[in-house]
Amino acid sequence: MEMGQQCRRWALVLVTLFWAFSLLCCSSVDGFSKVRGVNLGGWLVVEGWIKPSLFDGIPNGDMLDGTQIQLMSAMLQKYVSAENGGGSNVTVDRDTASSWETFKLWRVSESEFQFRCFKGQFLTSSDRGGFISATVDSPGINETFSIERNNTRVHIKLSTGSYVQATWGNQLAFNYQGEPGWDDNAATFEMTIVANNLHGEYQLTNGYGHDRAKEVLMKHWNTFVTANDFDFLSQSSINTVRIPVGWWIAHDPDPPAPFTGGSLAALDRAFVWAQAYDLKCIIDLHAAPGSQNGMEHSASRDGSIDWPSDDYISQTLDVIDFLSSRYANYPSLLGIELLNEPSAAAVPLDVLVSYYARGYQIVRNYSPTVYVIFCQRIGNADPMELYQANIGVSNTVVDLHYYNLFDPYFDDLNATENIQFIYKSRMPQVQALNSANGPLVFVGEWTNEWNVTNASRFQYQMFGSVQLDVYGEASFGWSYWTLKNDERHWDFEWNIKKKYLLLGNSSTKSTNFFLLALACGLYLATIVDWCSQ
Repeated sequence: MEMGQQCRRWALVLVTLFWAFSLLCCSSVDGFSKVRGVNLGGWLVVEGWIKPSLFDGIPNGDMLDGTQIQLMSAMLQKYVSAENGGGSNVTVDRDTASSWETFKLWRVSESEFQFRCFKGQFLTSSDRGGFISATVDSPGINETFSIERNNTRVHIKLSTGSYVQATWGNQLAFNYQGEPGWDDNAATFEMTIVANNLHGEYQLTNGYGHDRAKEVLMKHWNTFVTANDFDFLSQSSINTVRIPVGWWIAHDPDPPAPFTGGSLAALDRAFVWAQAYDLKCIIDLHAAPGSQNGMEHSASRDGSIDWPSDDYISQTLDVIDFLSSRYANYPSLLGIELLNEPSAAAVPLDVLVSYYARGYQIVRNYSPTVYVIFCQRIGNADPMELYQANIGVSNTVVDLHYYNLFDPYFDDLNATENIQFIYKSRMPQVQALNSANGPLVFVGEWTNEWNVTNASRFQYQMFGSVQLDVYGEASFGWSYWTLKNDERHWDFEWNIKKKYLLLGNSSTKSTNFFLLALACGLYLATIVDWCSQ
């Protein structure tokens, strides 16, 4: 007991010292104090993991767009398979299921769906021979089926009233007449939901349907972020909000289906609040047409990444033009981020650089001073590639996103090792980019969460403080992800009020103070690790 009390006393002393060092001095960028920002994630672009309750009222909520399913014939005990992953016949002859036997749902209504194959084609009943094939690229009425459910068993019905059935010849026909029961008959299938991990704007709006979705989102937009939050941020020494928006905001109040209008008015309110509480705004295009990364926060319908096409890029540039023309003269506008987290695997660098260059010029058509922000590609990509691209002439920024998550490397690190990683790996990269000839450096997303099990508040405090110090070295500043979140350690407000994150008042420190503070932090983390053993 005495040893534990001594550990806590030393930890408290070191936390106090470390926090004090964070109060010492600050610098500025073109007369504006470095960005100390918070993201308004999950507000104008839905991310279900941030507020899962938004999806609670959707009928058949486990069958949203992008849900991956497999179907096994109750009669044959074989899986339905699109041969070669799509583009040809469909069989019912596989003992085990893999990618060819997995279909992504496109939701038409709460009971009507389309089935997309591994290679992108859709199951269709257009074959005159009476058999289902996987040969259509753009779905219509012949590719739309009703699903009747009885627990894990389903019937698949055409608009004509006939049902899909397996044949003894291992084909999938659509000529079953009458009402099938739920026994092991030819028209009954066991449905396995393999993945249901997309809960974004598309899934919400298409899941509820236009009218109900509008009700849900209007309530969310009016309550999730309010003027009181801007007041809280201002009092917490935050000077900037990064606001994710979706491409459909440019079409408000009547965006293309399934999206609903109203987010533009919410963004307008944010600018009013920002001016009232002396905050700056960064508009972040979080979701581009076609999806730039296949994730729910880019409003992907089924995980596909279709953005790198001439048509979608042209539409995206139109969105940048709309946002620039509307907000360029607002005194609270600090920057426009042209695209959030493009995928390194799916978005070629030359395509991205060309887009960034054109987007930069569009912003400059409306303002010579607004910062134009280029997000690094996520995945296997070095942010230095954007410095070497020489995009833009003035007031440009490269956005890095730093998480000690989403990579197996971090799975087994303890508190000390996580803290050391921030200093040993992240700090050199920030310093190298700071000294590169080109854009300013912005850590546009980071959070006070990790994979350390049962971490103490002291450990969280040190993890957060080291991140604040290292990311505070970035020449443009940093922005925390995110303001509010049901996952509490991601929630900025909760972290501040519960003192899991000790923010301080400075944007950066001198190197000597930083090193001394870091030493305290590492020592503290070691003590806490030792005390917890």
